[in-house]
Amino acid sequence: MTEAGKASPEIIDGIILPRLGRKRNDVLIGPRHGVDAGIIDLGGDRVMAVTTDPFFILPACGWQRAAWFALHIVVSDAVTSGLPPAYLAIDLNLPLEAQPGELDMVWQTIHEECDRLGIAIVTGHTGHYEGCAYPTVGSATAMCTGLSRDYVSTTMARCGDTIIITKGAAIETAGLLAVVYPDLVAAAYGEDFARSCEGLFQQMSVVQDALTAVEAGVRDDGVTSMHDATEFGVWGGLVEIASASGTGLQIDKEKIILQDAVRQLCDLFEIDPYCTSSEGSLIITCRPHKAAEVIARLADMSIPASAVGEVVDADAGVQVFEAGKAHALEYPPVDPFWGAFSAAWSAAGREGPVGLSQTR
Repeated sequence: MTEAGKASPEIIDGIILPRLGRKRNDVLIGPRHGVDAGIIDLGGDRVMAVTTDPFFILPACGWQRAAWFALHIVVSDAVTSGLPPAYLAIDLNLPLEAQPGELDMVWQTIHEECDRLGIAIVTGHTGHYEGCAYPTVGSATAMCTGLSRDYVSTTMARCGDTIIITKGAAIETAGLLAVVYPDLVAAAYGEDFARSCEGLFQQMSVVQDALTAVEAGVRDDGVTSMHDATEFGVWGGLVEIASASGTGLQIDKEKIILQDAVRQLCDLFEIDPYCTSSEGSLIITCRPHKAAEVIARLADMSIPASAVGEVVDADAGVQVFEAGKAHALEYPPVDPFWGAFSAAWSAAGREGPVGLSQTR
């Protein structure tokens, strides 16, 4: 049986990447491991960054929060290009039992959030079909536009860059568990702690992180790459940056932020916070002379961030230092989030499908 989640590197390398349709000179950056957005040359020194993701609505979060998160999953990948979001195409393939009132709440949230972010919805499709189920109910494509000199990509990380991570590890995992299982959290740590943890949900986006970071400058004078740490978390994201840029990394694990609430939630659900889904954690590489400014600008927006390491030569590999000892970092074989989520679903006494076979 195939594991839920992203396809394995073997499938991507063996089936997908060798067959990408017509080769076009205006595709500056196409699909590859660790790259969140493709880059298209529009002419006139302008480019478009494009990314597509499943549209992931988890009803247990509440319709408005679920729609907010679904949109930010997609837009977060697009803005790692360093360009502001501009357009959205969306396909909603809803289950037959979906009610008009549910769609109304979802769509109103999407509309309001797109308006706030400056995004125009330019095309799409909406329908109800057999075989469709929450949480994956379609897909969306986000597009950013800007000057060709202003975009960045994980292919651009280079030796000597400082590595910065915003908010720390396991943001998404903690945020979703706190909102979907408040009773389990309260039983372990108390009602006040459970209520305070729900604030983690609003951290599950890197839109503000990315747009703030590039205000310090890009490429030779600032940010060289950004990557959204989603499935497989911070460890997976770091390995993907090294793969995309053809570099090595040296990481000090103890410098990666681990928020107290996140740590306690991961302990409760028995999850390794460093290799679990972490939408909301932005991995940034930047020229060392701009690292302090990037962190300061993020702090001004109440976004915690820390410098955790350096980009090095590929021959050094990806190394994590902990308590003075180094070990090679490999791509995590499993993201523990969905297994823990499913177990908690049963422990909470809930019935019916939660859609765990249809992760993003």
